[in-house]
Amino acid sequence: MSMFPRRIKFSLRLSLVGAGFLCLPNLSRAETLQSVYTDLVPKSCKYLEGSKESDSSVQLCSGIAGYHLLHLEGDLRESITVKDPQGKEYPLEYWSTIAGGFSYLGDKAEWRVEKSGAKIVPKALIVRVNVSENSEKPDVKTSYLAVAKIVPGKACVIAKIPPGPNMNQLARDAADSAAEKPCLGDTSAK
Repeated sequence: MSMFPRRIKFSLRLSLVGAGFLCLPNLSRAETLQSVYTDLVPKSCKYLEGSKESDSSVQLCSGIAGYHLLHLEGDLRESITVKDPQGKEYPLEYWSTIAGGFSYLGDKAEWRVEKSGAKIVPKALIVRVNVSENSEKPDVKTSYLAVAKIVPGKACVIAKIPPGPNMNQLARDAADSAAEKPCLGDTSAK
């Protein structure tokens, strides 16, 4: 005969099972987001307009799920404008949200997306922005990751991730919770 009655044994097992579930990682929506990459290099984008006098150009780069990216260059600075499937444009203005110095973008855009079957919904965008911050040493660049949220009716930069050993993961973490974050420089509501 057991030293514990049947009812106590059942309660004890149930408590242990419940405790096991508490130890499982939090499987939140952020963990379901995945990365999809698109090119930002000129040979992969379509030239739309430009001016040799002002050394400026606008190129249309591929995106995902009906979104496109406008790669803007002017006065030795580069930025992105997100163009949604309806054609509405959302300037990310890296020259003011990330840094004002001379800059150029990385070769890829990382889209953080939610997948539901064959449907892909972009939630955030991560782009490397290389900036010359020291006018006395213009060849020295600081590489930031610009994180922008993409929500219905809005896209804006929500984080500027500085260089560091885990900057890619920090950028993804910021991207995966971007919807709740305010836009950089925006004092109004999200």
